[in-house]
Amino acid sequence: MTEQPTKYMNPYLAGFLLGLVLLASIFVTGRGLGASGAVKDAVVSIVSSVAPEHAASSPFYGPYLENHVETPLKSWLVFERSGVPIGAFISGLVSDRLGLRTESGPRIQKRTRWVFAVIGGALFGIGAQFARGCTSGAALSGMAVLSVAGFVTMLAIFGTGYVVAYFFRRLWI
Repeated sequence: MTEQPTKYMNPYLAGFLLGLVLLASIFVTGRGLGASGAVKDAVVSIVSSVAPEHAASSPFYGPYLENHVETPLKSWLVFERSGVPIGAFISGLVSDRLGLRTESGPRIQKRTRWVFAVIGGALFGIGAQFARGCTSGAALSGMAVLSVAGFVTMLAIFGTGYVVAYFFRRLWI
């Protein structure tokens, strides 16, 4: 059984196209990219539907609701976040990589891979709330406008990634 090479886009071209998407986002919406705000919009909308009095009087939800004309679910971030799985599906379809599978290293079971992915995603989500934005908003959009904080954020993200990867490398090599 011969293994076919996986079709991936050239990373330089992909980075260039991501930059164009970021510039288009700034031009069209006046804001950069970011996905963590979409989750917040959805949570605020759900809480205000289930407990409107609590949401209106809450120091967290109340001011957030005042800034929305109709419903937080009509925020452009929710539409941006909804486009991510659609774009992923189209990418997989175009590059003939569409399928359900879990990639893992030789020393890690698929179940362990999923556990680490869920823990990592949860930590990243919590970190995005502490940082008041996700990597896309803080690092990419910050760097696009030459913000020192954007560059520091990007260095911190990749620096932490390299340090943490050292301790988990045995699972992948």
